[in-house]
Amino acid sequence: MDRRQDVVIIGGGPGGYVAAIRAAQLGLKVALVEKEHLGGVCLNWGCIPTKALLRNAEVIALLTQGKTFGFTLEGFQADYGAAVRRSRKVADRLVKGVAALMRKNGVQVIEGTGRIAGPGIVEVAPNNDRRGDPPWSPLHLQADHIIVATGARARAIPGVEVDGERVITARHALALQERPGSVVVVGAGPIGMEFAHLWRAYGAAVTVVEMLPHLLPLEDEEVSTEIERAFRRRKVRALIATRVEGIDPTADGVRVRVRKDGGKEESLEAEKALIAIGVRPNSEGLGLEEAGVELDPGGVVVDERMRTTAPSIYAIGDVTGKLPLAHVASAQGIIAAEAIAGLDPEPLDYDAIPRCTYCQPQVASFGLTEAQAREQGYAVRVGRFPFLPNGKALALGENRGFAKLVADGATGRLLGAHLVGPEVTELLPELVLARTAGLSPEAVARAVHAHPTLGEVLAEAAHAVFGRPIHI
Repeated sequence: MDRRQDVVIIGGGPGGYVAAIRAAQLGLKVALVEKEHLGGVCLNWGCIPTKALLRNAEVIALLTQGKTFGFTLEGFQADYGAAVRRSRKVADRLVKGVAALMRKNGVQVIEGTGRIAGPGIVEVAPNNDRRGDPPWSPLHLQADHIIVATGARARAIPGVEVDGERVITARHALALQERPGSVVVVGAGPIGMEFAHLWRAYGAAVTVVEMLPHLLPLEDEEVSTEIERAFRRRKVRALIATRVEGIDPTADGVRVRVRKDGGKEESLEAEKALIAIGVRPNSEGLGLEEAGVELDPGGVVVDERMRTTAPSIYAIGDVTGKLPLAHVASAQGIIAAEAIAGLDPEPLDYDAIPRCTYCQPQVASFGLTEAQAREQGYAVRVGRFPFLPNGKALALGENRGFAKLVADGATGRLLGAHLVGPEVTELLPELVLARTAGLSPEAVARAVHAHPTLGEVLAEAAHAVFGRPIHI
């Protein structure tokens, strides 16, 4: 093992492993320290297995529309355990792929827990040998540069114990071999809404509790309202503007005590309660403060090149508290690696970062909502177009939702995009590219979109910014 490196990365999630690859591509000597699994939470216990399960939910939803499509199913059964096992296979395959990429790029992977032990020194407490041998002595790696990519963990509710059985986080939820018969989902962000959608598709009784006034409260209000209608149609109970006062164990599960603004306390009985109220950075025990790295309540403070306040120490991903998204971590990892290599990478435009929620219908967005744009004083122009008249959406039997573009009327600049409907997570990149390239809604409108495609809705919404939609 070579203990002298140009770059040592602590954490092998989507930020860390991408930074390792980019640094190696630029000719740097790289070691990556990972205490659990390459790919981090995203590949192992987050984005990827969740999406595999949601694909199962999508298939089930389609099969329930047999009358619409002219077929009948008798004796249909959905095996939730089989879906979970499939999701594990998908995740395992990707994790093996990351390991292969490490070998291909000559990145030295060290299994263990890393911390900064001094200037340019990363101390690694290796994992126990799998044969049961005692722990090894700590390793000390010398590094010209260090990248901290330790991610984040689920945020807890004060006074509520997460036991992994009745009160669970998303990680526990992904390991369940049987779907709960009833569940209270605390938090209506992307994680909570995706699990609510999944479990409802498999027949569970689902209640979503959200402290803010809407489901998906950070999305444009029109999008949130559309999602609320969709979930009501599927008989998902939504309690908005409602706080959780406590969660108590019962003989058969949990009792979730909630209180709506100004109302009386209500008790919700369920088999399980999922806590999905966000994440907090994994910044403890890393020797950051001793190394001179500034921390704030959101995480590690970094500049536009991902540099911390300590010389030669960088931080990327959820530990920075910027945006807890895997693709943000990866983008930050590339910037950090290129900065270390002496390049001049383009800073991230956080207002152009795509955000996706894979419930049904899907939600995808970036940038300012209409309300935010008006609050910031822009001369707002909005283009909105529904999926209802779109030929491809009608053919698919999924014609609810819309595309909404928010533009600056003074400059024509695209300020934000907010989509809800079929496959909108795949449609959003066109609009992100337009924003990044400085293209106006007029340029999007004049780009010829193939017919029939869902993407035609984007062109129509762009036309609508100028009050000239064609098919409505």
